[in-house]
Amino acid sequence: MALPARQIGPFTLSAVGYGCMSLSANYGAPPPREDAIRLLNRALDLGVTILDTAAVYGNGENERLVSDAVGHRRGEFTLASKGVLHSVNGARTLDGSPEALARTLDESLTRLHTDHIDLYYLHRLDARVPIEDSVGALVRAREAGKIGAIGLSEMSAATLRRAHAVHPIAVMQSEYSPTVRNPEIAVLETCRELGVGFVAFSPTARGLLAGRIEGEDYADDDIRRAMPRYVGENLTRNLALAARFAALAREHELTPAQLSIGWVLRGGDHVMPLFGTTDAAHLEENVAAAETELAPALISEINAMFDGAVAGARYSARLQSQIDTETFADEALE
Repeated sequence: MALPARQIGPFTLSAVGYGCMSLSANYGAPPPREDAIRLLNRALDLGVTILDTAAVYGNGENERLVSDAVGHRRGEFTLASKGVLHSVNGARTLDGSPEALARTLDESLTRLHTDHIDLYYLHRLDARVPIEDSVGALVRAREAGKIGAIGLSEMSAATLRRAHAVHPIAVMQSEYSPTVRNPEIAVLETCRELGVGFVAFSPTARGLLAGRIEGEDYADDDIRRAMPRYVGENLTRNLALAARFAALAREHELTPAQLSIGWVLRGGDHVMPLFGTTDAAHLEENVAAAETELAPALISEINAMFDGAVAGARYSARLQSQIDTETFADEALE
């Protein structure tokens, strides 16, 4: 099955991609391994041509899962993974030094049972290490044939320009949805200017705009527990917004997830939504959004609905300290 395609940096990819994180970590108990394997294969059957994982997801287990599930179909998809964030003895560690990057890349290659990763990101900015040094390490990895292209994640336009001066950056990945508009400050346009693809993770606002959140009944290990806009009074206000959004989707014979992903797709031909799910029906629903075309009037209505209305910060102050993306002048940190 062929989906609409987009040129994302040097890659021609399906208009939507699949983020594998939730199959191993961060949103409560992951699905049984055999179900996750079926889901990954179904994503490829439906025409998805990029799978996105990272060293830190499930302490490396996510990379092993991707390899075991679809390694035999390696020619059918672009493989993306990430370093800088990784696990040491089960503890999340941030280290963008060239030495750490070389080591964690080799560990990822081992878990993925491959000698080449098509797209390898710096998962976060390590402020202790000049971005030029971190990118330089990946340039050497590329010259050695271990990676094909270099990406950045959750970084600013200024950092992108510095990195791009060392070596062309292929893709920037950052959160983008009707509730998270930070890329519009500078990064989206800078990517367009430099020929860098933009991969938008959490296009349904971590499930808020997909009808997946009804209250604070999160599992103990669900990362949304530590995100201000998904708890307390902020969540109550945001659920009311989500209900209005869902009603708008029904008016247009779409699911809320499809409306949200369609909104992200309108961000430019260089933009690709990267969704995650652990449910086969939701997978098919999200993939179908690749065909969605939204009228300008509907886009304007969505923008007006969320303008200044989302309650709570995207990250806690602690988590935000590892994020390099631009923030709005009135954006609160909690």
